[in-house]
Amino acid sequence: MVLLHGFIKKSRKTPSADLLLARQRLLSLKRQIMNEEHLGSTLDEFLEEEGLLAEAEAVAVKRVLAFQLARLMKEQQVSKAEMARRMNTSRTAVDRLLNPESEAATLTTLEKAASALGRKLRVELVKPDHSIAYNVEASGAS
Repeated sequence: MVLLHGFIKKSRKTPSADLLLARQRLLSLKRQIMNEEHLGSTLDEFLEEEGLLAEAEAVAVKRVLAFQLARLMKEQQVSKAEMARRMNTSRTAVDRLLNPESEAATLTTLEKAASALGRKLRVELVKPDHSIAYNVEASGAS
């Protein structure tokens, strides 16, 4: 027997009615917290409404590029020091380039990195249809 708040509880199991009530209250709170206008919308639509879509896409592109560069360096067995030598830059600059959180990459730096790995950088302007595809597959040819 356990004494809780002055009441004697004969078992440690919470009654199913109390569990049901707790679930209903949790669901009610979730509905209150969520803005009804965003229910059923896509993440892209939500980010666009909040003015965050362009930033989110830029971060995603940078992460994909960092991932691709790191993968190519591993495939070609190119160290960071060797990559820096090929790019005529510092190892710290290569670290920034490979860091998916860093936003310091310029087109010139990306072009040098691609060239150092035997690739070409392709940048294109496309219609804003919000369906950007990020190709992260390993391929031998560009």
